[in-house]
Amino acid sequence: MNPTNKRPGPRAVVEEPYKINNRILAREVRLVGDNIQPGIYSLTQAQAIAREQNLDLVEISPKAEPPVCRIVDYSKFKYDIKKKQRELKAKTQKVVQKEIRFGPNTDDHDFEFKVKHAKSFLESGAKVKAYVHFVGRTIVFKERGELLLLKFAQALEEYAKVEQMPKLEGKRMFLFLAPKPKK
Repeated sequence: MNPTNKRPGPRAVVEEPYKINNRILAREVRLVGDNIQPGIYSLTQAQAIAREQNLDLVEISPKAEPPVCRIVDYSKFKYDIKKKQRELKAKTQKVVQKEIRFGPNTDDHDFEFKVKHAKSFLESGAKVKAYVHFVGRTIVFKERGELLLLKFAQALEEYAKVEQMPKLEGKRMFLFLAPKPKK
């Protein structure tokens, strides 16, 4: 037999995040849900109530004592959970980071132009990564680059707070700014 022609193994069983119906192992369960009297029932009673309503018995909180179960349509229950997760994901803010590049010999007009752009980025809620790129022998002007970034941070102090002071990494010196929270 050729070792590259391996037979596929048995299909992987996808484990459900919640135990349902006959997979629940507890003797007693706390039953909650619509159209039922909340309380503690034996597992067989709870399963019988679920069968009467043509619904599923779903173990919601297995670590509780006794475990909490709900009588619901399991497919609708899973759909609602996925829908809530999508809504939460949509509400989370995505952090945008804009870059502004300087040379060690950046002129005043160019500096003001880049400050104006950085203000608009910060007002729209984006973070700003400003850096001085040293090309060739300009690396000898490290102090000039650091002064330029500090001047940049000072020009934007009413719009942003400094997350990281100027730091040299390779041929670039970085400064990170985050927008100040709106009052």
